[in-house]
Amino acid sequence: MANPAFDDKQGAERMVSDAPPTHYVLKIQSYSLLSKNSVDKYESGVFQAGGYKWKMVLYPNGNKSKNVKEHVSLYLSMEETSSLPSGWEVRALVRFFLLDQDKDSYLTVQDAMRKEWRFHRMKLDCGFDQFLPLKTFNDVQNGYLMDDTCMFGTEVFVTREKSTGKGENVLMVKDAIGQKHGWKVDNFSKLDKEFSESKVFVAGNQKWKIRLYPDGKGNGLGGFVSLYLVLGDADTLPPGTKVYADFSLRIMDQLQGRHISGKANHWFSASTEESGWARFISHATFYYPNTGTLVKDTCAVEAEVTVLGVVNAL
Repeated sequence: MANPAFDDKQGAERMVSDAPPTHYVLKIQSYSLLSKNSVDKYESGVFQAGGYKWKMVLYPNGNKSKNVKEHVSLYLSMEETSSLPSGWEVRALVRFFLLDQDKDSYLTVQDAMRKEWRFHRMKLDCGFDQFLPLKTFNDVQNGYLMDDTCMFGTEVFVTREKSTGKGENVLMVKDAIGQKHGWKVDNFSKLDKEFSESKVFVAGNQKWKIRLYPDGKGNGLGGFVSLYLVLGDADTLPPGTKVYADFSLRIMDQLQGRHISGKANHWFSASTEESGWARFISHATFYYPNTGTLVKDTCAVEAEVTVLGVVNAL
């Protein structure tokens, strides 16, 4: 049984129903203590509906970030979306519930205009800034808050879903600042692996490593030291992500304070995680004592990285 409740100024359809919510119930006891303990926002546990994960987000005294006053604000938020394919979009029919404890019925609230809500990477939550006036909610005659206890609920029915895989967002960095990182490679003559890597360092909010091939790589194999800059977390990047960086790599002359350097720029991604030089310095030059590049079996390497842009899939 469903009957009209009352009109809503923000396009919500409000009904009274005997049927309880099918997907999630949020019961709060000692409700007034939320405000007294400065809990301006409460997020429920994560639940599943329609093959996706969600949670309810409640603002007991209104969403202050949206300048909401004298109302309860209530939203549905989509969770754990990082594993979804690029270009994903989910449309769902969402209904919120508030128990009338006196009549053992539910006030149900849903969007009256659009019916279904659209969720995507740029919009992970939907709901009502003015779910219910505090005056109405607190009035014991309405049965919503009794003995300082209330019960909210929700239903989520996925109606449409798609993944276009098309589109990207390009963010170029204004006034980008470069970061330097030094690395001392000790016991160089004892390096027995194909390459050695520096510790991870951060530049432009991205993780990086320096990778050195003591016996060379590619067309530098056997006669050169190869040197590369590597995107540190390339294997965990979301699909479609690219990082554009300007960088310099240097091997220092430890005797005269000079250096041998290379400078380049590159779009780093999961498929092209490293960029540098296969023939950075010849073995003949590197091992020559007066060059200063290898002193007491130690090589000093430096990287300078400036992130100029980041691309993410939409």
